[in-house]
Amino acid sequence: MWLVFTLVTTLLWGAAELFYKKGSHETQKYDHLRVCVLVGAVMGIHAIFTLLTSDIAYDPMNLIAYLPVSLCYIVSMACSFFGIRFIEESLADPIENTAGAMCTLLCVIFLGESIAPMVWVAIGVILVGIIGISYTEKSSGDERKKRLGKRLAFIAFLMPFCYAIIDAFGSFLDIFFLEMETSPLIGINEENIELVANISYELTFAIVGLILFIFMLIKKVPFELPKQKDKAIAAVCETAGQLTYVYAMSGNGAVAAPILSCVCVVSLLLSRIFLHEKLTKRQYIFIGIIIVGILMLAVLEGE
Repeated sequence: MWLVFTLVTTLLWGAAELFYKKGSHETQKYDHLRVCVLVGAVMGIHAIFTLLTSDIAYDPMNLIAYLPVSLCYIVSMACSFFGIRFIEESLADPIENTAGAMCTLLCVIFLGESIAPMVWVAIGVILVGIIGISYTEKSSGDERKKRLGKRLAFIAFLMPFCYAIIDAFGSFLDIFFLEMETSPLIGINEENIELVANISYELTFAIVGLILFIFMLIKKVPFELPKQKDKAIAAVCETAGQLTYVYAMSGNGAVAAPILSCVCVVSLLLSRIFLHEKLTKRQYIFIGIIIVGILMLAVLEGE
């Protein structure tokens, strides 16, 4: 069954990326905040459901204990939601998926971990792809500058990189938070530590979503729920993918991880089919190089 859950997770997260883009509108200034509100609402509902249906004794102080990690993940997602208002999902998602490689580098830099030569090769392949994407960005970047202005066009292109870096720091911090010996989480054991962390993350996202909703009410930003259908679907797919991910990794994680790394491939195909996104041949080549590097890294880390 773990393989079924792995494939479902990959499709759910790929679909979430599609609907995030489909529900984002370049001309609506606070559209990325609407996404945050809906994701927070769905995650909050899921967290409450988990607390009501499980026998876990959750300590609310874990919200504060896990806050550094939660904020990394939430801020990184907010960067992604802002960026996809202006740039193609098929361009942004492969860049965002380099977070795993960045986390590996953080482990080398700050923990002094040694990694296999082939892992360095995989990171090098990803780096070549990123440099290539940055180089080929000039033509589409020129068009974006005319449409958005130089400052906003630069910020928009920067957002996928911000996501990757901040998400990598979140994953890096999780190394300490998800280890019994170093975790500051309260009332945990080997069986529930990941569940406690996920509940803390989801509840924090719900609180952030509520704060943003109040901010939008104060600013008198319209939030017509029927018009947010695509955002709501994306939020449900995101949260459902988190649920199936747990079961996917409970089986053969070494095989599941590379399959899950194909989310960016699924996202690219869905964006091409349903959103009719078109990139240049050179952009597709360098995106392909990034994807190869990501898959290499996932396979090598799963060994």
